[in-house]
Amino acid sequence: MRTIRFASLAATLGLALALPVLADEAEPLHTAADLSRLDGAGIYTQVCQGCHMADGKGARQVGYYPGFVDNPTLVSPQYVALTVMQGRKNMPAFGRGEKYANDMRNVGLTDKQIAEVTNYLRTHFGNHYQDNLSASDVAALRGD
Repeated sequence: MRTIRFASLAATLGLALALPVLADEAEPLHTAADLSRLDGAGIYTQVCQGCHMADGKGARQVGYYPGFVDNPTLVSPQYVALTVMQGRKNMPAFGRGEKYANDMRNVGLTDKQIAEVTNYLRTHFGNHYQDNLSASDVAALRGD
């Protein structure tokens, strides 16, 4: 009985020590080159749609993923851009920049890409906001 417990403990410990190494060697979900070719719609499809759905209505199954249809927070382009950059609640941050663009755990969108996906959200899914952000606006929000 003691041997089984020891073997089980050793296997669990070995797996716990190996997982971070395996995670570091994983291929990136999106590379900087992949994302650099995409406009706001493409970034939404590749990065955002998995949680917020193709129709932009969000989901409320396993978690809460807000929709963009009739969402009053979209009135502020700065709010949307900051949410993309910094994350919010369970949403990860996507604005860590090019330095992290190949990190599977945190897609690093550039200022231009953040502006493009922000503008896409605010002009699609029934939204008609016309005050678009530029990459320099996002850089100012970033404060670099």
